[in-house]
Amino acid sequence: MSDWAKERYGDPCRECGFGWSLSEEEAASIIAETPARYATLLEGHDPSMRHPGLGWSARGYVCHVTDNLRIWAERMVGAARGGRTHVGGYDNDLLATARRYESVSIRGALWSLGHAAEEWGEAFGMARDAHVVFVHQERGEQTILDVARTNAHDAFHHGWDIERTVG
Repeated sequence: MSDWAKERYGDPCRECGFGWSLSEEEAASIIAETPARYATLLEGHDPSMRHPGLGWSARGYVCHVTDNLRIWAERMVGAARGGRTHVGGYDNDLLATARRYESVSIRGALWSLGHAAEEWGEAFGMARDAHVVFVHQERGEQTILDVARTNAHDAFHHGWDIERTVG
C-alpha cells in the first residue's frame, strides 16, 4: 500500500478531515453517495458561486470530480481487461479549460456525476476482482485500495469545498 496520499495531505487530511484507514467498501460507498450529496449541497444555491480561497466554482468542482471518476474508471477497466497498469497524472486545470466547466449546466453536471459514480463502481469491481496494481508515475505502486481511497478523498474533499462555498 502506498503512503503517497497520507504524506501529501496528512492523516487525517489537514484540510477536510478525511481519514485514510477506510476499507474498499467504505471508500466505494463515499463515491456512490457523492452525486446525492452534491445535489443536496447545491440545492437552492447558485452553482457559479466561488469561495475566495479556491480556484473553481461549486459547478467546477462537480465537473472535476466527474472527470476524475471517469478517468480512473477507464484506467481500472483497461487494466482489469489486460491493458496498461502504468499511468500518469493529468492536468486538471487544462481539462477544466478544455471542457469549459463554467458553461456546463449544473443539471447536466450532476447527471453526468451520477453516471460517472456508477461507472466507477462497476470498474472498481472489475479491477478488484482482477487484483490490479497500478504503477503511477508520481505516486508509485497503487493498489486498488489506494485508488479507491484517493478517489474517495477527491470526492469527499471537493464536497467539503462545495459546502464551504455555498454555506
